[in-house]
Formats: sequence, structure tokens, C-alpha cells
Amino acid sequence: MAEGQWYWCLTHKAVEPYEACRAEVRLGPYSTKEEAGRALERVAERNESWDTDPRFNDPEDDEDDPVA
Repeated sequence: MAEGQWYWCLTHKAVEPYEACRAEVRLGPYSTKEEAGRALERVAERNESWDTDPRFNDPEDDEDDPVA
């Protein structure tokens, strides 16, 4: 394990080292326990940013879109 690899486990809702749960149920790596502890906050911040990014927001009314 590299120094400073910490993860947020979605199953246990806790900060864990590399050797803990499998990759598919965790977020990271983070360089500190504190950063890993804020993982869900960062996810929420990024989701909000992406949800409000005009480059990725389509108009609500897609009547002219043949794919819709």
C-alpha cells in the first residue's frame, strides 16, 4: 500500500485503508483520513456542479429532438 491511501467505504460508511473492502464499494483513494471522511460531501458538490453546468443541460422541452 502506498502511504496515504484512504478510502470511503459505501458499505460500512467509514474511512478504511487500502486493504479493507473491495474497490467496487468504496470511493478514493484520498491522501488523508480527513479527505476520505469528506468523500460524500465532495460527491454532492461535484454532482451539483455537473447538474448545473450549462454544457450538459439540455432544454426541458425536447419536442424537436427525433431521438427523444
